[in-house]
Amino acid sequence: MKMEQKGSDANLSIIAIGTTLTGEVATAGVVKVEGVVDGNVRADKQVLIAKSALVEGDLYTREAVVGGRVLGSIYAEERVEVEPGATIEGDIITKRLLVQEGGNVNGSIQMGDAKLAEAAKAKRAEHPQQEAAPAVRTIPLKQKTPVRR
Repeated sequence: MKMEQKGSDANLSIIAIGTTLTGEVATAGVVKVEGVVDGNVRADKQVLIAKSALVEGDLYTREAVVGGRVLGSIYAEERVEVEPGATIEGDIITKRLLVQEGGNVNGSIQMGDAKLAEAAKAKRAEHPQQEAAPAVRTIPLKQKTPVRR
């Protein structure tokens, strides 16, 4: 059964600081990683890697913005942005690439050609998403009320 959500953050999955996720993350929307992921990350729209984040796996998406560390390759159909202080230890295949001053890429880069974007799209299609509930949902803990004596 497919659920449709409306709103600006309808398909946003967040892997929070202090969270370590082992396994593949997949969504039709956007994934923001602030913690650690040991596995591949797949998002139809966008993958955001915060400065505090570490991903040990490949990224498959339309657009990736990396502020933290990725130990794996990035396959992005449209664009990859590497922010200052970010490190990518792997290859990048995309149409457009922006590496800001202080960003590091240690791997090969293929970009610019529409065929490469199609190759990135095909690579993402090789590993289809499983239909499942949202990958990660953070539920805030209720605060304990003090006991009066």
